[in-house]
Amino acid sequence: MTRTFKYRIYLNKKQLQKLLSDIELCRRLYNIALEQKIFAYKQSRKSISCYDQINQLPELKKSFPEYQSVHSQTQQDVLRRLDKSFKAFFGRIEKHQKAGFPHFKGRDSYNSICYPQSGFEIKGNKLHLSKIGNIKIKLHRPIKGTIKTCLIIKEGNQWYACFSLEIKNKEIENRPIKTAIGIDLGLDSFATLSNGEKIDNPRWFRNSEIKLARQQRWLSRKKKDSNNRKKQKKIVAKIHCKIRSQRNDFTHKLSRRLVDKYELIAYEDLAVKNMVKNRYLAKSISDVAWNGFCQKLLYKTDECGKYALPVSPRNTSQICSGCGEIVHKALWVRRHKCSKCGIDMDRDENASINILKLGIEEYRRNYGNQRLGSLLNRLNHEPRSLFPHRERVVHLIKIVE
Repeated sequence: MTRTFKYRIYLNKKQLQKLLSDIELCRRLYNIALEQKIFAYKQSRKSISCYDQINQLPELKKSFPEYQSVHSQTQQDVLRRLDKSFKAFFGRIEKHQKAGFPHFKGRDSYNSICYPQSGFEIKGNKLHLSKIGNIKIKLHRPIKGTIKTCLIIKEGNQWYACFSLEIKNKEIENRPIKTAIGIDLGLDSFATLSNGEKIDNPRWFRNSEIKLARQQRWLSRKKKDSNNRKKQKKIVAKIHCKIRSQRNDFTHKLSRRLVDKYELIAYEDLAVKNMVKNRYLAKSISDVAWNGFCQKLLYKTDECGKYALPVSPRNTSQICSGCGEIVHKALWVRRHKCSKCGIDMDRDENASINILKLGIEEYRRNYGNQRLGSLLNRLNHEPRSLFPHRERVVHLIKIVE
């Protein structure tokens, strides 16, 4: 399996100037190569391959000696990155999606360089980069696996080294299902669990919105290309970086807590790309970061030999978790009341129980019942330790059996 480990690096003034210079040269190379592709197609209706452009790099270094100070494989990676953009462009055309032709990179839209095979080495608490030198790196966790690539990226005023690692797949025996949980994702609460627990939505962006709006107003008043504008842009970027870090920290800690506690986790397979088209909820949906949370659940359960199963969210709020009757209700109705079985509970809690049932059904289809025995025994002997309502436990056992 492939994993990416991210570490903070600390640059001195000379190294900072050199990295910024290399990134600027790579940005220009990207734009030159893109212009060459466009010009060749307009003239002869032929496309230039990535390897043709890589073979032209020695001539480029003769014409522009400044490119000799940039590692050769870093320049090759720039051209491969452009080629990947074109392949994605044509792939979207074949799928009849919005194409999005590759565009020229501005000064603020190119902020990383990659060493794909060589040119980097870790020596103690130093990262050695070819033609740059030894950089102080904070190895907050050990590196496990074979390092394949090294990506140096700038985020606001901070710099990071991202290592792509090839980790040997361990023979992890999947654990028997003793505990299971269903997760209903929402905006009012970030998540509602099938055991009745509600996890508050931190609303990181909303909480920083007033401060961010003030700084952006000050930015709009600065003269273009002035030093004051550059300083103000860094302040705005710093606020965005803090929001992103808070969001990642929250989803990492929550996903780790759930994975450590439960063997099977069922969650909604939400089409977030379609949901953000709603102009009234787009900002809140983007702020809550459902996709990032689900991705963390998936890879963490994979490493531990546990299960994270996405299920269809269709009608999970409308179906009664006690008797299976469909109880129609508008979005603003937050209580689920079933006239048939008499259950009265929170709407999201009802949905999370239905999601758990669908997750167990999905598990049965993929893996069978061989590892569900311990879960059924616990449901029979200790139902209230898993679920607060006896009716839901009885119905869940019927579905599994």
